[in-house]
Amino acid sequence: MKDNSISVVIPICSPQKELIVIVERLLKQTVKPGEIILINSKSYFDGSELIIEEITEKFRDIEIPIIVHEIMKDEFDHGGTRHMGIEMSKGEYILMMTQDAVPKNKHLLENMLIHFENNEKVAVVYAKQIAKKSTGVIEAYTRSFNYGNEDIVKTEEDMKTMGIKAIFSSDTCAMYKKENYMEIGGFPSKTIFNEDGILAYKSLTGGYKVVYASKAVVFHSHKYSFIENFKRNFDIGVSQKQYDYIYNNLPAENEGIKLVKSTIIYLISIKKWYLLPSLIISSGFKYMGYQAGKHYNILPKKLLLRCSMNKNYWKRGN
Repeated sequence: MKDNSISVVIPICSPQKELIVIVERLLKQTVKPGEIILINSKSYFDGSELIIEEITEKFRDIEIPIIVHEIMKDEFDHGGTRHMGIEMSKGEYILMMTQDAVPKNKHLLENMLIHFENNEKVAVVYAKQIAKKSTGVIEAYTRSFNYGNEDIVKTEEDMKTMGIKAIFSSDTCAMYKKENYMEIGGFPSKTIFNEDGILAYKSLTGGYKVVYASKAVVFHSHKYSFIENFKRNFDIGVSQKQYDYIYNNLPAENEGIKLVKSTIIYLISIKKWYLLPSLIISSGFKYMGYQAGKHYNILPKKLLLRCSMNKNYWKRGN
């Protein structure tokens, strides 16, 4: 694979210095990207201009262009903004990342591209996520539960046996073949969440394959409070309700139960039973948020704003 065949697209919002590390590691890859596009959902006085200025200054002598495209924060959409970035890109392949996903080593792009080279019917390749050192035990175990050590190649047939796991994909770090992406219609133009899962479904039902690349690794994890877990899962529930033609046939509750049970067994095995109350409370908040989101259509707008992580989605009148 030649250099310059890959465009990197990173939606950002009030980024931290970690973004500088991400750009630096992308520029040191064994297969170099042809361009890096930062789509900045700008708030007034959010400090993002300082981070962008530092990136521009630090890498000003690099031949690879770093392009900054600004939109206002209330214009951001999980699907629409990413689609805009892909339309702007010049590469044959698009690496979509988030501003908090840090490549583990210089082989990230190489280890994703190989799956496209091996099979022209691959539309999506997503990377392994491992928890950052500052993350707690439960979150670290969740990453290892969801991201194993073996590659997985998924087709439409796997939806019958894997259920919702068949369309699991994360654009925290995922690569798309632009031609195939455009053929299936790309990300939805308006969605509150799950744009990556929706695209995976469109890929599989469009005759393409979705690949989990276990050797392509990024550091990525969250430290959500109970309320943040409620809100995040509320948005998940909303998106699944809005795309019920997908999710009604691929229920998610059983996978959540499997994860909780597995985590309980793990915590007991490592003698960290004192973390069980936190796990149970957190799981309860996730479930309540998810169920509330599944019934969002009967809730008043004021309550939607209080329950959601993505308030601008509702303010735009969606």
